[in-house]
Amino acid sequence: MTFLPTRWQMLILSFPGGRDTSRVRLWRALKTLGAGTLRDGVYILPERPDLHETLRGLAEDIRTAGGQAHHLVFSVPAPEEDRYRNLFDRCEEYQAITEAATALAEQVDDLAEPELLKQLRQIRRDAEHLHRIDYFPGPERDAMRARLEILEAAVQARLSPDEPSQAPEQSIPRLNVRDYRGRTWATRASLWVDRVASAWLINRFIDPEARFLWLARPADCPADALGFDFDGATFTHVGERVTFQVLTEAFSLDDDPGLVRLGELVRFLDIGGAPVAEAAGFEAVLTGAKQRCGDDDALLAAVSPVLEDLHRSFSPAQELNT
Repeated sequence: MTFLPTRWQMLILSFPGGRDTSRVRLWRALKTLGAGTLRDGVYILPERPDLHETLRGLAEDIRTAGGQAHHLVFSVPAPEEDRYRNLFDRCEEYQAITEAATALAEQVDDLAEPELLKQLRQIRRDAEHLHRIDYFPGPERDAMRARLEILEAAVQARLSPDEPSQAPEQSIPRLNVRDYRGRTWATRASLWVDRVASAWLINRFIDPEARFLWLARPADCPADALGFDFDGATFTHVGERVTFQVLTEAFSLDDDPGLVRLGELVRFLDIGGAPVAEAAGFEAVLTGAKQRCGDDDALLAAVSPVLEDLHRSFSPAQELNT
């Protein structure tokens, strides 16, 4: 197959004897970047501004460590293009992740929750890394994503059997927070990502005097309570938006970039979507807190400072200083 020409960059390097630590550190950095190997000591990457600066920085590090490095930008004749791109073939890596996701989906009902989440986090991390270094994606990426969606759905069905279904896409009415103060809010017990984040959002930005009920079943929701994150609730999933995002939009909080970014994190962990770097860390913290806390009130209290800090880290510095 003949491809359109690509601009390439090359790193040629050598280390004197006795610099094994520097050599291993460099090899790990190149592996993380997904560099192709032409031969020992000669590595290539597509020419992109971000990759260019990274490879240039590695060349400087090599020289500082006493080695030799040459960083070159070049092109190849069109007939040679496919040979260079083949150095970045990720088919086997996609296949490995797809097989791991398939195997875990078959064990969802047999594994303890901590082990299930641990393996799911590892598969997500592997998939996110592969996504970052796949410079010439093919159909294997879509096949892996489809398998991951099946796995995510199976895990959600195990951990959150009453997870709300995806309601049709529709506009979300804008509401006045003053009409929602001092209310009782109810959601499913055994809080997880969307529910605990939504409860924090309600208490922090919508109803500071909120009283929360944790329901054994959605059908137990009192008529005068504001239900959230279950089918038939006042606030639940709409289209591709999870409950946290629906609440953010309904109460005109979507002009807060920190909350918008936090909503993307919640969505990724709840139903999938664009990866968020901090998602795995938050899920790990939530898993540990859930194991430690005796009930959902304690869990919300333990996780709220984490959500507060994530919101601050996602917010522009000038907003935090105003």
